[in-house]
Amino acid sequence: MSEQAVHKGEAKAGVGGVEERPVGIDELLQRVRAGYTRVEPREAYEAAQHGEALLVDIRYAALRERDGLIPGALVVERNELEWRLDPQGSHRVREATSHDLRVVVICNEGYASSLAAESLQRLGLRRATDLVGGFQAWRAEGLPVASGAGAAE
Repeated sequence: MSEQAVHKGEAKAGVGGVEERPVGIDELLQRVRAGYTRVEPREAYEAAQHGEALLVDIRYAALRERDGLIPGALVVERNELEWRLDPQGSHRVREATSHDLRVVVICNEGYASSLAAESLQRLGLRRATDLVGGFQAWRAEGLPVASGAGAAE
């Protein structure tokens, strides 16, 4: 297919030469979320309290400072997530011990975290998921939130 055809918005060949049509973000989120079970705030809280899940906050610093932090959550900004959580990676955090690790990714409202969880699954973290409603749902549920001022990454 010519470069000109691609610029006109025509479908381009995907994996295996199969034509793929462009999808919007809503359809992409629906597809991604169909691949795993998302968790509600209370379930994530209980799992973390019992050492059954690692909560990972991917919100950017300004949101953490404005709204606060989830106590015990690992803060990893989105652009570093795969490098920090890949158990085989040279830049992994100490918590990234195994591909069996249950990771609950948390963004502000539960959208970016869905794409992030799917990316972690492609790295082999088969139990990666995300928080329905994100940090805002966590806070609305009345779950613990600490001050975000001066939070370290």
